[in-house]
Amino acid sequence: QVHVVESGGGSAQEGGSLTLSCAVATYSEAVGRVAWFRQAPGKEREGVAEIVRTSGQTYVARSLRGRVTISQDSAKTTVYLQVNSLKPEDAGMYYCATGPRVCLIGALDSRCYNTWGRGTQVSVSS
Repeated sequence: QVHVVESGGGSAQEGGSLTLSCAVATYSEAVGRVAWFRQAPGKEREGVAEIVRTSGQTYVARSLRGRVTISQDSAKTTVYLQVNSLKPEDAGMYYCATGPRVCLIGALDSRCYNTWGRGTQVSVSS
């Protein structure tokens, strides 16, 4: 069955690093693509990064390249998001989502994703 469960959220220090985990269903074409999105209070949801489970191809939002890494374990049942050099602007609710392997809309587009986790909260202290 399709499922998405995030973990790893909490408090982190500005300038530090944080790793979030997303448990996903075993592979099928319906869950071939996994992404992380985030939303700060009062702001719109934005895409962070995505990965294609079969090929390992990744895409990171342009403004976050160099600080964000998305990866998966060898069994392809867990997807990780690592954020380095944390800034106060990184705080918010982080969501993991899954969708079909093939999406012709575009990179890191929320319309490609049909199943979402409940989210995990991240706070950044100075």
